Parts: sequence; structure tokens; C-alpha cells
Amino acid sequence: MALTDDLDRIGAAAQALAGPGERVIGVVAAEPLGAPRVYLCAYDTGDGAHAWLALDDDGRPVADLRRVRDAAQLAALCEVAADTAGGEELDELRLRLRELREREAPPGIEEAEAAAAAVAEELAAEPRVATTEFLDRLGALARRLEHTLGTDAASPFGAAMQQALGAVEELAADVERNYKGRTP
Repeated sequence: MALTDDLDRIGAAAQALAGPGERVIGVVAAEPLGAPRVYLCAYDTGDGAHAWLALDDDGRPVADLRRVRDAAQLAALCEVAADTAGGEELDELRLRLRELREREAPPGIEEAEAAAAAVAEELAAEPRVATTEFLDRLGALARRLEHTLGTDAASPFGAAMQQALGAVEELAADVERNYKGRTP
């Protein structure tokens, strides 16, 4: 079964568990290291607030808050990594590199183009499962790209990830505070 099908299936299961006035507004799959897949579901509560519920692959609520927090942190880190390494800036960079190769053909331009293409290829698969392997691959590809562009000192990608840690923790705390799956 494709990830899209899994997300649809879990979204329907999450909607069946919604409270009055709640609707599912997002589902993200995460596989924290050494743990089974968790689907983090976001709800709009209809009153301007939100709630969260994590479901396992069978569509059952996850009661272990540590597992939920790990999934939320990993999903947020993967989102930040994808946004930092890709997006419109990557498309623009690839265009500028191609133009530079066509006009001037400086040494190393092909390697830079290949590195940018590898980052784009890694980001092309959507939706994706948030995993530490994805973070590792994308980090290595982003560093390779930075190196081909002459950034041999500190990594801008690494610095952006470091700066995002506060927001990642804030999201994880929000998930815990507004978690619907607590068992009595």
C-alpha cells in the first residue's frame, strides 16, 4: 500500500475519533529510531484551537506520550530540513548553475549541478515518512552541495537546523499539551 493510501486511511480513522466540531487538518507519518511508525494527526477544534492525536498503523491511538513526542520532534525536524534544503531557492540555484555552466563553464560546475540535482531528487518524493535516515541523507546531500559551492567552513544547513531546535521543541510541547490520546 502506498504512503498516500496509508495517510488517507489513517486520516479517516482519525476523523472517526474526532470530537464534536473537530476535523482532521493534517496527517504526518514518522518512524522514530527503533520504534514502529506513528501517524501524527492534527485537528482543528472549530473554536480557533487545535488538538493532536497519534495513531499506530492499525488506526489505534498511541498512549505512550514519549513515543508521541519523539514522532512530533522527528516530523518537525524533517519538515525544517526539507524547507531549508529545498523549495524555490533550490530551483533558483539550479537555474543559476545551469546558466553559469552555459555562459562560463567554470571548473566544478557539473559537480555543483549534480549535487543540487541530488538534493532535489531526495526532496521530490512527497509525501514522505519522517525518519532519521531521511535527515541523515538530506544533511549529507546538503553538505555536499554546500561544499561544491565553496562553503567549506560552517554549514548553513547545519546552522539552520540548530536554530530550528527551539521551534521543534515548542511544537512537541504543544502536541503534548493538546494531546487527545491520553489514557485515564
